[in-house]
Amino acid sequence: MPDKNPHGKICYLEIPAVDITRSSEFYEKVFGWQLRRRGDGAIAFDDTTGAVSGTWVTGRPPAAAPGLLIYIWCDSVAATVNAVVAQGGEIVQPIGVDAPEITARFRDPGGNVIGLYESPN
Repeated sequence: MPDKNPHGKICYLEIPAVDITRSSEFYEKVFGWQLRRRGDGAIAFDDTTGAVSGTWVTGRPPAAAPGLLIYIWCDSVAATVNAVVAQGGEIVQPIGVDAPEITARFRDPGGNVIGLYESPN
């Protein structure tokens, strides 16, 4: 049986937040991440694949400028950009800057800059 979590796989993220409820609801509504309460009471998430989990943390500065930049896979970056804005996020790099790749970048409610990626057909 293959190892479900091979050596080197990214598995867990801690996302800086000012308001954990606000940030968790943003990611749930925009990306469909499943929210859950951990045993310690913290709000945690599992991404739509169930392969990556994490939580939101306070008391850390946001990743406000790209250094390490995480991209979230999207069926449609254009539709996701609309959802980000509708849920109170800010687009900081529009679609087309990385052409021919289909990307955009947004600032989440905690101030973190995150990338969006759609596979070109």
